[in-house]
This record gives sequence, C-alpha cells and structure tokens, in this order.
Amino acid sequence: MKVAILAGGQGTRFFEESETRPKPMTEIGGRPILWHIMKHYKHCGFNDFLIALGYKGEVIRKYFDGPGGKGFKVELVDTGEQTETGGRIKRLAKNLKDGTFMLTWGDGVSDIDLKKLLEFHRSHGKLATLTVVKPKTCFGHVKLDGEKVAQFKEKAQISPEWINGAFFVLEPGIFDYISGDDTVWEKEPLEDLAKDGQLMAFKHTSFWQNMDTLHDRKVLEELWKSGRPPWKVWS
Repeated sequence: MKVAILAGGQGTRFFEESETRPKPMTEIGGRPILWHIMKHYKHCGFNDFLIALGYKGEVIRKYFDGPGGKGFKVELVDTGEQTETGGRIKRLAKNLKDGTFMLTWGDGVSDIDLKKLLEFHRSHGKLATLTVVKPKTCFGHVKLDGEKVAQFKEKAQISPEWINGAFFVLEPGIFDYISGDDTVWEKEPLEDLAKDGQLMAFKHTSFWQNMDTLHDRKVLEELWKSGRPPWKVWS
C-alpha cells in the first residue's frame, strides 16, 4: 500500500519559514513535520511513501538522501513548483495506478487510526474516503448523509460541524476526476466525487492539527515539549 504525500506547495501564509525551506520541512521537536507524519504511517504498517515535490524540493531530497531517510522506503517525484494539489496527484498517477492508495498533505498531524481508516474504505466500495474532523477553524465544508459525503464545498464562511482533514484513502478511478496541473483537488474533484456518490467520510473525533500558520507551529511545538504530543502514536 503506497502513501502519497503532497509536499510541493509554497506555503504562502508561512512565508517567514518558507523562504528557506518548504513548509513540510519545518521542524517540530527538532524533526520536520513531514517526518512526524511518516512515523505515524510507518507505525501503523504503511512504509511505502511517494512524496510529491515542488517548491524547494531539493531540501526534501537532500534530507531523505541523508540520515533523515533512514528506516523509510521513499520515492521522490518532482511535480512542479506551480502545480495545484489536484495536478500533483494526477502527476503521481503512473506510480499509483495499481490499486488502493493513501494520500495526505505534508503539513498536518493526527492520532487517526490509519488501519481502521483503511478498513472503513474497503467496507463501502466507493472511489474515495476522506477523514473529517471538528477543528477550531474553518476549512472545506463537508455535508454528510450518514457516512456518505452529500456535498463538498471548499472554504465555507461559517465554521461547519465537520471539515476536510485530509488523510484520504483512494482508488485509481479518482484520476478521471482531475483535469490537469491547474486542478485544485479540494474543489471540482472532491465536489464531483460527492455529487456522484463516490466520496465517503471517516469521522475522526480525537486529535487533529494542521500547520497553516506560525501560530499553529507554536501550538505543535508546545505540545511536543509537554512530553505528551497526542499525535506521537509510535514508541
């Protein structure tokens, strides 16, 4: 089972850090947040990674060519600096065409039970599963009909009950929903998958935190320093 991680964005709301390195390489507890995400997957038995590079991708490449890559099976793919999220996923298609795969962003951590996520995906037979969470801030609005995503709308103005928390499980059929490099995954592809009844929601009610701003980084750093970071599911 391959795990694709998008790590090529410019992190425009994170410019103080992203001037010198891509946001996934921002450190929490002395390790890149990308490392924390990968440790979580590896702990759950998923250690075949496909990382989509873009902005300052050479920093990530250098890290995994060195001691930082020890213990991980990693393939790095240049997906372009200006490519949108959907386009990056589409550029990984040839590496992910053989079956079910996982996907997440390189800037968010959680204590999601990834094995249960996969079990849920396999139980419903649809093309896509996204993890929905209840955050403190507002992202993509997800309207549910039981466990089926009835509607997906990016950037709702009023904080909804559930939002898109990434940590996807997907089938190769989702590539048909992505037009090209300019496609934003969180817009037409997810909206159309929902309209077609092909998008299901895995409800996660425990810890989830993205790192969208420097304040978010500070929150995660303080949690790490506490000695009990909730996303550290590995020993």
